[in-house]
Amino acid sequence: MYPQFSLEGDTSPARERSPEEQKRLEIIISRILAPEEHRRLESLLLERLKQHKPELEDMLNVMNAHWTYEDHVYRYYHSSWKVYATQRTTENAVNLLRRVLPERQLNIMFEEILKEGTGKEFEDEHNDQWGKHTRPILEAFFHTKFMVEMALRYADLPKSPQPFPSGYAAFLYLYDLR
Repeated sequence: MYPQFSLEGDTSPARERSPEEQKRLEIIISRILAPEEHRRLESLLLERLKQHKPELEDMLNVMNAHWTYEDHVYRYYHSSWKVYATQRTTENAVNLLRRVLPERQLNIMFEEILKEGTGKEFEDEHNDQWGKHTRPILEAFFHTKFMVEMALRYADLPKSPQPFPSGYAAFLYLYDLR
């Protein structure tokens, strides 16, 4: 394990990274691209957004629909097991986002949100800690919906804007291109 760097003037001892922290750092470092590859992939992403725009529009319509967006948030507050159905929409949208740029894995933080908020099945015991079990489902949905919205908002860009609008920069992070 490698010790963490301490800031100049910081007299506290550097702390060893846990195996999980070290693995995460190695994954992040492994995704760093050479500038020319970065430019190529970002251009490819903009091209693919145009190609997938109809699918992205359909997906956003589903995600904004009453029986998806409104009803699933209502089901959370109503403590209804039907909130678990939100996961299907999230998974479908994530699959679409993966197809947009299959050359890149999705951001590790986004993947952690997905892991915590998908693949869950309702169990009666979840009622005792409702928020613990269901908030991650909605969190995964909201982050995914945001990424679909940003994909559509910036789908018609002819090239990478300078400076980056915040939404575009966040969307680039989805593919670790920022």
